[in-house]
Amino acid sequence: MTDLQSIKTRFGIIGNFPALNRALEKAVQVAPTDISVLVMGESGVGKEFIPKIIHGESRRKHQPYIVVNCGAIPEGTIDSELFGHEKGAFTGATSTRKGYFEVADGGTIFLDEVGELPLQTQVRLLRVLESGEFFKVGSSLVQKTNVRIVAATNVNMMSAIQNNRFREDLYYRLNTVQIDMPALRERKGDIHLLFRKFAIDFAEKYRMPELKLTDDAVNYLENYPFPGNIRQLRNLVEQVTVVEQNREINAVKLAEYIPVQNQLPAVIQKNNSGNASSSSEFNNERDIMYKILFDMRSDLNDLKSLTSELIKNKDQTDFSNHEKNLINRIYTSEAPSQSSNSLLYFENNNQNFKKQSVQEDDEDYHEVEDIEIEEPKTDSLSLQNNERELIVKALEKHKGRRNKAANELGISQRTLYRKIKQYNLEE
Repeated sequence: MTDLQSIKTRFGIIGNFPALNRALEKAVQVAPTDISVLVMGESGVGKEFIPKIIHGESRRKHQPYIVVNCGAIPEGTIDSELFGHEKGAFTGATSTRKGYFEVADGGTIFLDEVGELPLQTQVRLLRVLESGEFFKVGSSLVQKTNVRIVAATNVNMMSAIQNNRFREDLYYRLNTVQIDMPALRERKGDIHLLFRKFAIDFAEKYRMPELKLTDDAVNYLENYPFPGNIRQLRNLVEQVTVVEQNREINAVKLAEYIPVQNQLPAVIQKNNSGNASSSSEFNNERDIMYKILFDMRSDLNDLKSLTSELIKNKDQTDFSNHEKNLINRIYTSEAPSQSSNSLLYFENNNQNFKKQSVQEDDEDYHEVEDIEIEEPKTDSLSLQNNERELIVKALEKHKGRRNKAANELGISQRTLYRKIKQYNLEE
């Protein structure tokens, strides 16, 4: 059997992660056969190396090797690309054309992004896999082909089958042997090796000194999740090589290119082999903000419920002035009906309670006041009248100075302005 290290050297593969070695070993083992292979893995992990190894280690290595990106060919022309067409088969078909399966006869075809194939093309491909036969577009003549098929995809195939986007019979026909390529974030020990390899390559390409990483930069790099995998790392090294004048890169400088805040929450999914794979839970920053706001709204509602229970309990009056003031501010932030209860309770039952001033730069104040929480309005008429009377008294006491009146009442200025408007106290 071919030595694994010689395979890595021959195809330029860097790393010693066990899952990577296992994938390469499987590729070498199946190469002498003609069985079809399905390579699974996230985008950018290097799935394209597996079909090259399989073709290079097979008896077909001197025959054609063709790569077809199924996701890049328009649906209307992919049948013609794969199987060829006869002259006049469709508008623009001015001559007979050979397809990839005819050109690659005796060799290997790598169908990249096979999960993007249209259903009609999947039927044609299934026939090739089962009998080695196909029809050109616009022809009724059966043609034979002897082609080894290796396919790859980053699509969750079982989900695609359940959603009727991929044929189950074709999946099992392609997946005679499945080879899983690990994500770069799983290969932490290989990340620095890959960085150095790319740094050497780009230093030679651009005739510049080679980049070096400090220890903290290496640690930073190894703990970054790399959603774009090896492709992202390669692009990063090329960018830093060209842009940076200082050839020693530390973690602070590296963070300018891959900042920590870009490490979005991830959903761990199971692929067809049971291995974990990651995808972005949020499509953009707006979704993240919505999630944060919904969580804060839920927390605030819980806090208001707790405050309501404390206020209604007549035995729970042993609060500090600051605690009472904070409860009033939180409880009256966006709920008129609840604010009257809070205000009247502390006014009538705690005569010695002195309200603390609400500072405009209070962080707690801004966090609560900036979130709009809709509460059902359940005010009774008597509560509204009492609240209106208290507001009028506070305004009279402070000669119309609303900031002092708000502090006296233990509510925010914004809440006071709203209630002045609500009770027609503008004059």
